[in-house]
Amino acid sequence: MGVTVDVHQVFRYPFEQVVASYLRKYPSPMEKHVTAIKTMEEKTDLSTGIIYRRRIATCQNVIPGILRKVSVLKVSDIYLEEESWLNMQERNMVMKSHCLTWTQYASLSEESVFRESLENPNWTEFIQKGRISITGAGLLNCVLEAFAQTFLNQGVKKGIRIMEALLQEQCGCPFS
Repeated sequence: MGVTVDVHQVFRYPFEQVVASYLRKYPSPMEKHVTAIKTMEEKTDLSTGIIYRRRIATCQNVIPGILRKVSVLKVSDIYLEEESWLNMQERNMVMKSHCLTWTQYASLSEESVFRESLENPNWTEFIQKGRISITGAGLLNCVLEAFAQTFLNQGVKKGIRIMEALLQEQCGCPFS
């Protein structure tokens, strides 16, 4: 089965500022569940200028305690891997993320893009598609997927609020 999330958000700030805010978004006191981000690899393709980054996020396990009675869910941290390709010339950044924890039971993947808005070159569009599938947990599959759907939707809203706050702090008023 699985659950999905689709996001389309326009930030009324230039691409360069949105990407800079995104890259410093976590860890943050505004989101206590993301405890660390570590850049594992960063390189620039000299022929295209595209900057590739691979980062690992450490997140607190937010699965409710009652569900953590299942031994496989009883972990303190969850790890996510994000790969990104930043093309300043084309003014876009593509990101792909997946979960490194519970890979035998769950699949979490996200594909996201920041790009210059077609509506206004001083604005930035954010498009994200995410999917979580739970398998191997028997009757708990549906319960865990329902929790994941709620958590994903709340996480997307919180992530956008954090981005807006960082942009406001960094740049001041949005561009019109």
